[in-house]
Amino acid sequence: MAERKDSDSRKLLRRLRETLAAPGGGQDRLDQITHHIADSMGTQVCSIYLFRDADTLELCATEGLNPESVHKTRLRLGEGLVGRVARTGRHVNTANAPAEPGFRYMPETGEEIFSSFLGVPIQRVGEKLGVLVVQSRDARQFSEDEVYGLDVVAMVLAEMAELGAFLGTQSDSLPPAHRFPTMFRGATGQEGVAEGRVWLHEPRVVVTNPVADDPQKEKARLGEAVAMLRTTVDSMLAEADMGKGDSAEVMETYRMFAHSRSWMRRMEETIDLGLSAEAAVEKEQSQARARLESAADPYLRDRLHDLDDLSNRLLRILTGQGRDTGAEMPDDPILIARNIGPAELLDYGRKLRGVVLEEGSVGSHAAIVARALAIPLVIHAERITTEALNGDPILVDGDMGIVHLRPEESVAKAFRDKMAMQAEAQSRYAGLRDLPATSTCGTTIQLYMNAGLMADLPSLESSGAEGVGLFRTELQFLTRTRVPRRGELAALYAHVLDNAHGKPVMFRTLDIGSDKVLPYMKPQDEPNPAMGWRAIRVGLDKRGVLRMQLQALIRAAVGRPLYVMFPFVTEMNEFEEAHRLLMEQIARERRLGHAMPTDVRVGAMLETPSLAFAPRKFFEMCDFISVGGNDLKQFFFAADRENERVRRRYDALNTSFICLLEQILQRCNEARVPVSFCGEDAGRPIEAVTFAALGFRRLSMRPASIGPVKHLIRRTDLSELKAAIDAARAAGETNLRRTVTDWLARN
Repeated sequence: MAERKDSDSRKLLRRLRETLAAPGGGQDRLDQITHHIADSMGTQVCSIYLFRDADTLELCATEGLNPESVHKTRLRLGEGLVGRVARTGRHVNTANAPAEPGFRYMPETGEEIFSSFLGVPIQRVGEKLGVLVVQSRDARQFSEDEVYGLDVVAMVLAEMAELGAFLGTQSDSLPPAHRFPTMFRGATGQEGVAEGRVWLHEPRVVVTNPVADDPQKEKARLGEAVAMLRTTVDSMLAEADMGKGDSAEVMETYRMFAHSRSWMRRMEETIDLGLSAEAAVEKEQSQARARLESAADPYLRDRLHDLDDLSNRLLRILTGQGRDTGAEMPDDPILIARNIGPAELLDYGRKLRGVVLEEGSVGSHAAIVARALAIPLVIHAERITTEALNGDPILVDGDMGIVHLRPEESVAKAFRDKMAMQAEAQSRYAGLRDLPATSTCGTTIQLYMNAGLMADLPSLESSGAEGVGLFRTELQFLTRTRVPRRGELAALYAHVLDNAHGKPVMFRTLDIGSDKVLPYMKPQDEPNPAMGWRAIRVGLDKRGVLRMQLQALIRAAVGRPLYVMFPFVTEMNEFEEAHRLLMEQIARERRLGHAMPTDVRVGAMLETPSLAFAPRKFFEMCDFISVGGNDLKQFFFAADRENERVRRRYDALNTSFICLLEQILQRCNEARVPVSFCGEDAGRPIEAVTFAALGFRRLSMRPASIGPVKHLIRRTDLSELKAAIDAARAAGETNLRRTVTDWLARN
């Protein structure tokens, strides 16, 4: 940049800072700012448009246009050149604005006499706040230096807006940023509803000094911070030991960003124009976001996360703002995060009312822990970490996958009514806790609960569950930084059995792989991990870990019955091998003179269609079988349950799937082996009563679902419902949901 340009820019920014520091209302500040910018750039017009709501821009201040149009001229997002800048996050620079595609003439402003137009976005780290515009009568194309300089000014305006510099007292003033109600449509990670206040897992960094007088000092600060960042990144990646493949390449790309000279140079150039080191980082982050968000290549869009992470790390070094900002967690916290690991979520524990994530999946570690803690979880709530501030009121509807941030009172009232109705229903279900799930035709269904944490076990008593139909043992591996020791696992499993008070607990051996990757396990480069190296396949290939876990289970169950179930068995040979391994460990423990369980029952999870067609011998070998409905459904319909586009496309009450379940029931009955249905669908009353009508006499679900399922079973004649299902199938119905719901409504 030329020295003249540097000094002019710094002079303008100093004037903006003085305006910010001077007493006065938000409107006065905006008016002065437009005057200073127009004067500095030698243009007749400078205008500031800010968002009134998520889709509407409003002219909030102007130098050169008709002052009567302020707070009256409004544009939709994408409308006119101003709307285009706001939508794309990129500048528009033209010498002949009326000739530009999408130009919108606004007669109330008097702008028809101005030919040249330069508009830049006022944005902060992907958060679009408005548009800054300069115009002139003469047909001129603004230079690159002028465009860059106006970008710098827009960045300062964004920081000023964030700090509340433009809040006014007028009735027509804009709602301040982060104050108006916003709704996010995500996806259900865990059902339930909650009201509370926002608690950010990664609080946003606040830049309080966007303008700086000493460029050399700021560049030195930036250099020191970047050097510290690079050292941290290098050591972090060295410890990760990614080996070779895509994972290593991604990590190397991350390192490349951190060491990028062009990244550093662009930030230094911005500092030369008058910004502080922190503001320069944010400006570069915002512009990179605008570039990468519109990229056609998904790989490039994914790199946005890398740049965001690096920029946020650098900002925390510069500002000294870590996670501990001094803010106090509210009494009713709703955790907001881009993503979160199971250990971090467990650290928060049951004090959380709910969780909202920008990323995540229905089978993620966070979702599993949220189910264990019985708190609602919404995933894929895009941009909520940008919009939310600590302490904001928030409503989480895990049933619908919807989040209301800073809700209007009418929305909050309707939400509270829904919560009150659910609470009333739960109190009714509590009265059924000690009663059996016996239908009106006299059939009793055993209702078990799923668990995976010690935090789950109090629900065994409070829900009225008859035992634990699935205990996920992988969570103890996922929440540690190293492989747990045998003694640790044995003590934990013994504690689980102690707290079960004689009720059966079905321990599922380690089910890792797919979406459940251990932090100390080298990631596998697999194009389709759900069908890759996971569960029993890992156990049979890494026998040391499986042996250690089986030994821990045997030692934990001393003097008590032990139920072991192997996950993701796809053929009889896998079960035979795993069964033999367990028997070897029992024989070993006996030789060592250790006390033994009173009984050992060995089962398998039927999660793939192939196992439904296994030889009869397989069913006869099993002491019990658990149908893993989540995986079985995804493989039966070839629909990835982590893919939101197809996950809800197929129904568990599809006639074809029901026929498969009937075949499984028939084969289990012929071999006289007990069979249960385990999974999300078992906890949905409509699906649960259908499975019971088909012949399942044991269902396993999350504790909160036991009450509603028991309530419906106790008022249903399962034999009559089965007759209605059979009649619908005979009539050619491809989906039985309407048949079942209509029958239940009539009866």
